[in-house]
Amino acid sequence: MHFSLNIKAESDEIKFRDHSCLVKFFIESKLNEKLLESFQQSLNVSLNKIQKKNFIDKKGDELIYYTEKAEPSVIFLKKVKLEEDFTVDFFRNYFAGFIPLLIRKNIQTVNIILPNYNDFKSAFESEEYFLQTFIEGIMLGNYTFDYYKSEKEKTAKLNLVFHYTNKNLLNNIIVNTKKIIDSVYFTRDLVNEPAITLTPMEFGKRAKLELNRYGVDVKVFDKKELERKKMNAILAVGNASSKPPCMIVAHYKPRIKPKKKIALVGKGVTYDSGGLSIKPTAGMLEMKADMAGGAVVLGIIRAAAILKLPFELIGVVPAVENMLSGSSFKPGDIIKSYSGKTIEVKDTDAEGRVILADALHYASQQKPDEIIDFATLTGACAVALGLFSAGLFTSYDKLADDLLNSGTKTFERIWRLPFWKEFNPLIKSDIADVSNLGPRWGGAITAGKFLEHFVDKKIPWAHLDIAGPSIKHDYTNYTKNYDTGFGVRLIVDYLMKN
Repeated sequence: MHFSLNIKAESDEIKFRDHSCLVKFFIESKLNEKLLESFQQSLNVSLNKIQKKNFIDKKGDELIYYTEKAEPSVIFLKKVKLEEDFTVDFFRNYFAGFIPLLIRKNIQTVNIILPNYNDFKSAFESEEYFLQTFIEGIMLGNYTFDYYKSEKEKTAKLNLVFHYTNKNLLNNIIVNTKKIIDSVYFTRDLVNEPAITLTPMEFGKRAKLELNRYGVDVKVFDKKELERKKMNAILAVGNASSKPPCMIVAHYKPRIKPKKKIALVGKGVTYDSGGLSIKPTAGMLEMKADMAGGAVVLGIIRAAAILKLPFELIGVVPAVENMLSGSSFKPGDIIKSYSGKTIEVKDTDAEGRVILADALHYASQQKPDEIIDFATLTGACAVALGLFSAGLFTSYDKLADDLLNSGTKTFERIWRLPFWKEFNPLIKSDIADVSNLGPRWGGAITAGKFLEHFVDKKIPWAHLDIAGPSIKHDYTNYTKNYDTGFGVRLIVDYLMKN
C-alpha cells in the first residue's frame, strides 16, 4: 500500500495538525468570488488572485494552493459540475487519484470537508452510499502490488479526517466500507499474483488460510478427489500441467436463518497458455489473471462473513493451469463431464467453460435458490462492451434487474446481452451433447449458452463475463495500474439490498 491509513470522522470544526492539508469541494453553479473569499477568510489565508480567477472561470476545475502559513500547508480545491457527465463515481475516482499525489509530499494529515448530501440527492441512492464512495476512493487509490520489488519505499502513516455534520453515521460507514474494500484487496492480491507462485493448489491453500479466519468452511478437492467424483472436465483441462488441478468449495453459513442460499461459481484458470490451441505471446501476458472470477467469489464470501450478511453462500472455484504436454486435451476429444453430458472439444483455448461445466453441476446439486457465476470467459465480450463493463447473461428478469441496479449504483457496471434460444443450435455437436465452441459471431453469448447446459433448469442463474473490467485499464484512477477485483463491490451491494 502507498500509506498506512487511519480514516476517521470528526465534527465540522477543523483542528489542524502538523504537516496537514485540506480538501474542499465547490459546486460550480454556486461558486462565485464572494463564496471563495468567505472560505479563505475562514482559514485566514489569502489565495493567489490569478489562481482564484482561473478556478472561478468555467474552464478551471481544480486549484492546488501552497499557503504561507504553517498549517494547512496545502489546500486542494475541487470544482464539481452537476451536469450530465456527473456520475456516482466522481468522488471515488477523485480520491483514488488524489492519494498517490501525496507520495513523498511529507503530508501526515488530510482534512476533508465533505459536501452537503442534499446537493447530490439526485445522483446517489442514499446518504450512506454517497459517503461510502469517498472512503472507497481513498482505499482503492491506496492499493499497490509491490511484493516482488526488491526496493520498496517505507509505508508512511497518513491520517484522513472527514468533517461532516453526522459524525456517528460517517464513522459507521467507515467501519463497514473498510470491510468491503479489504475484501477487494484480497481479491486483487490473488488476481495480481503471478502464476509461478499462485498454482491451483496454492490458490486453494490461500483461500483456506484467509477464509477460515472468518468462520468460512473451505474444502479443496485435490486431483484424487476429482477423479473419484468423475469431474472429468476439470481433469481434462488440468492434466497437461505439472501443477495438479483442484476445486475449491467455500461455505459460509450465517448464525441466523439465511434469507437465501446462493451459489457463487468462479473460473479459476491460474494460467492459460491456450493449451494445444496455443495463444501468441501477446495473448498470454494477462493470463495470470484468468482466475479473476474465482478470486471474486472468494472476495465476496470474505466480505459477507465479515459483514455477517444473512445469506448462506457456497463458493465453487475449479482451479487449473491450461498448459501443453503429452497429457493435453486435444481438439476433437470428447469429454464426459461430471453431469454425464458429453463435450466435444473444438478449441482447447475455450477451456474456462469446460471446467465451469463440472463446477456449475456441482453447484446445482447443492440446491441453492440461485446461482451466479463469474468468469473471464471471452475476448468477444470485451470486444462488444469494452473494458469497463461486464456482460450479463440470464433468462431471469428479476435477477437481471437486481444485478443491473447494483452495477449502476457501485459503478461496477454490467450490460445484459441477448440470451435467446435461437443461439442454442450454434453449439450443437454431431458427435457429443454440446460443443465447446460456436461460430465466430456472438462468441460471448454462445459461451454462456454452453454453460446453461450444466445448470439445473429449475434454479435461477446468471452468468457474468468479466473478461474486460477485471483486467487493469485506464478508464478510472483505481483501475490503471493493477488488475481490479471487479465484482466484489457489485455483489456485496446486491446481497445487502436483497
